[in-house]
This record gives sequence, structure tokens and C-alpha cells, in this order.
Amino acid sequence: MNEKWSRYRLVMIALIVLLVVIVRVVYPSLRSVHHTANNNGRSNSRFNRNIRHLILTNHARCRMGCRNITEGEIEEILHAGTINYDKSNLSDERGATFALEGYSHDRQHLRVIFAPKEDEMLVVTCIDLDKDWQCDCN
Repeated sequence: MNEKWSRYRLVMIALIVLLVVIVRVVYPSLRSVHHTANNNGRSNSRFNRNIRHLILTNHARCRMGCRNITEGEIEEILHAGTINYDKSNLSDERGATFALEGYSHDRQHLRVIFAPKEDEMLVVTCIDLDKDWQCDCN
């Protein structure tokens, strides 16, 4: 009977490892969820997702054009993306910038840099994390 339980435990451990590997491959954005939720004691209270006006910089518009990213996709990331504090700059003298990452409705893996300004949200730039696009933006 002891040998039977050993096999059972081994199969269960193998299934758990397989499940973890599958989740990490299929949903890579889950890897940063813990870091974002923990965020090393940093507060995201300065980041308000409910804004009145979305302002796209010329640079952001150019990058969106190069990378086939729509304004709707930018809004999706604003509302549902996770904050990547490693790519954010909360102490910029011009004002904090927040890097939000997530998947758009067409499964494009995006990082969008936002700079909150009173009741407006400035979009600084956007990046496709899975594909390098040719782009002549400055």
C-alpha cells in the first residue's frame, strides 16, 4: 500500500508542475501579477484609471501607427492593464509615468506609458512586447 501512495504522490507532483508550466507559457502576463499586487510597498493611489480626457502625444500616435495599435486598445490597457513598477518612473521631475501592460482584444501584448495630468491622461508611448516593428518615430 505504501508503494501505491508513493506513485500517487509522484503523479500529483508531476501534474502540479505541468500545470504551472502551462499557465506560465499560455498566460505570461500572470508572472507580473504578484509583483504588481505586491509592488514593493509602493502605492498606485496616484494613478487614476477613470479619466476624462485621453491625450496622445505625437510620439505615441506615430508608434501606434507603426505597430497597428488603436486608441481603443490603448484604453483597454488603461482600464485592465497591470502596472509594471520596474518600467514606471514615479519620481520623474516632470511628473510620474506609469507603465501598464496587458493584452488587447486582438491578443497584442502591449506596454503603454501613461502620465496622469489632473483629469487628463497623457499617453507617452506604446510598445508591442512580442513583435519588433519597423518604425521611424523619434
